[in-house]
Amino acid sequence: MMSDQWNVLIVDDEPPIRAELRYLLSQDERIGTIFEAGGATEAVERILASRPDVLFLDIQMPGTSGIKLAETLSNLKTPPVVVFVTAFAEYAASAFELDAVDYVLKPVETGRLEKALDKVSTAMAARGPAPRAERVMRLSVERGGKRAFIPVSDIVYIEAKADYSSVVTAAGSYLVNESISSLERRLASQGFLRVHRSYLVNLDDVHDVEVSRSGLLELKVERVGATVPVSRRRTAEVKERLGLS
Repeated sequence: MMSDQWNVLIVDDEPPIRAELRYLLSQDERIGTIFEAGGATEAVERILASRPDVLFLDIQMPGTSGIKLAETLSNLKTPPVVVFVTAFAEYAASAFELDAVDYVLKPVETGRLEKALDKVSTAMAARGPAPRAERVMRLSVERGGKRAFIPVSDIVYIEAKADYSSVVTAAGSYLVNESISSLERRLASQGFLRVHRSYLVNLDDVHDVEVSRSGLLELKVERVGATVPVSRRRTAEVKERLGLS
């Protein structure tokens, strides 16, 4: 796959329409992997698992509407670029209020879809690369009595250990001589969220959300094969940040 191709998620409750749009998109060299979802709930699961660059979103669907889904996705650190695809022209104003890059009416024509993809290209270019400061920010840690510096992007989650903190990465765990509250303040701008009094999570690593037998949310962080609990007090904020509210 070309390095500058986009991964796309098509969200529509009608399989024939998804199939037609998939075919049309696959003809464009800018498109990489194409995922599908039949509704908002499945779409959120796909977004958390696959991190698509672009969302082709129907508006009228059973349950949660496309407009509502787009509203909740705006809470993500890096939401996908949204193109609404619908049979109803009257929703255009609401769509553009949500910063959708385009509004395409069904049945979708090849020429019209190409114009939408051109607008997606412009929007993706405007985002640019991540700021250098975020990519190179490091944290001082200790392991085996030795001090090291690790990139913040390597951190999956952090667990409180009294006045210290345990930083968990794919390469192992490290001790930080700093409280989790202090790390929460320092790392909030890096996409980390306090989900429990004892846990701070890198939201980019959350690939699935489950509900425990006790009714509490649990976040699946696949990079280290672990589950992080969410406290009841923080459930609403976690849902909002993940686009689940």
